[in-house]
Amino acid sequence: MELRHLRAFRAVARTLNFTRAAADLHYAQSSITEQVQALESELGAQLFDRSGRRLRLTPAGERLVGYAEKVLLLVEEARTVVPDQLDEPSGVLTVGALETLCAHRLPTMLSTYRSRRPKVRVAVREGNRGELYGAVSRGEIDISLTFGDPPADETLGSETLERDRLMIVTPVGHRLAGSPTLRMMDLAGEEFLATEQGCGFREMFDRSVAPLGADRPKVVAEMTSLAALCSCVASGMGAALLPEIAIRRHLDRSHVAAIPLVDADAQTKVTMTWLRRGESNPTLTAFLRTARSVIEAPAGHAA
Repeated sequence: MELRHLRAFRAVARTLNFTRAAADLHYAQSSITEQVQALESELGAQLFDRSGRRLRLTPAGERLVGYAEKVLLLVEEARTVVPDQLDEPSGVLTVGALETLCAHRLPTMLSTYRSRRPKVRVAVREGNRGELYGAVSRGEIDISLTFGDPPADETLGSETLERDRLMIVTPVGHRLAGSPTLRMMDLAGEEFLATEQGCGFREMFDRSVAPLGADRPKVVAEMTSLAALCSCVASGMGAALLPEIAIRRHLDRSHVAAIPLVDADAQTKVTMTWLRRGESNPTLTAFLRTARSVIEAPAGHAA
């Protein structure tokens, strides 16, 4: 079983499209088709159902996907770890993060990391929580930074990097804007803006207001962009609940008020998540050490 055949199969399985898979791997489509057919011939099983309008994995293909991911992940890890185990780490480190953390946490971490590990090339991938956890599990990225708890998965390692308090953001003229602090009970019946279902910020909002039951705030608009959400708050559409780190970039304090919540659990956490199998990779362990040092160090003293 050749690795190139497994790579071709994995690419087609991810995209369910031979043309896109060929583009991803920089091959001709005919080459990808031949490699998949060679793998099917070797295994004696059809891996894709080509009979309908859309390509689909067969049961045999679905069983092979997990094994192909594991084999190719081990190959990539070996290529990274073995040559430089006794030397300075090199290769590529791929870090995934939420939009807010890409803007507010990663720049200092990556700058410090590159100053310490100049032979490592860094790639950054932005996504939502589900996308990032899936990419870590598949070995597509080395580590992710998200808010909240990672999924319960024994193949994943995780660590709380820091905690951040939750804030209520309102238009300047809002009835809550002059409050020095707020409690969840103060939000009963208020009109709120939120991100879409499935987003980490939305999960944070739903979990925080759940104890209010029928008196929970009413979501009057959903946004895909955090910048758009903050702009709509400023325009007077409603209030929002966000971690303090998220409002530093997006909010103009002349148009909005940001009031801290003081309930005991009014906070979230920034979590690093990685694949346990990758813990032997020196580029990853070096990043973990750097991330911890950046958070623990006083501003301007991380390097």
